[in-house]
Amino acid sequence: MELNGVAHVYGDNINTDLIIAGKYTKTQNLNDLAEHCFEDLDPDFRKRVRKGDFVVAGYNFGCGSSREQAPVALKYSGVAAVIASSFARIFYRNAINIGLPAIICDTSSIKNGDYISINLQKGEIIVNNRQVIRCQPLLPIMQEILQCGGLVPYLREKGDYTF
Repeated sequence: MELNGVAHVYGDNINTDLIIAGKYTKTQNLNDLAEHCFEDLDPDFRKRVRKGDFVVAGYNFGCGSSREQAPVALKYSGVAAVIASSFARIFYRNAINIGLPAIICDTSSIKNGDYISINLQKGEIIVNNRQVIRCQPLLPIMQEILQCGGLVPYLREKGDYTF
């Protein structure tokens, strides 16, 4: 799986309340979540982000509450993947489970607006067609889950569970 887009860079300890405020989590309309993504952290995010872009952050991305709406809001905003130096464990699993790649690598050299290509199989990120950053490769099962669009579609296709 190869992904290409523009970096939207944030710092360390971006918590789930900054990704999507709790007051918006009661909706079942996932596009409404997207409309309020990063509203308190970066009010212009929704105007700038394009389908296929990336959120890039430092350490401990997705900390705070365990709400699934945080990765959902990012995915429905058009974000193709989140790249961070580290993730809060529950955010990481929630992201993979809803089909949003969560990539771990040293993000310190990535700047806002950089053009990024990610090759999940090779475990590499190419920044501005020249700098290569090695990332932690995703486990094959995680790659399969992502290729199916998330855990539920994966189980529908490959599991013996009925939904």
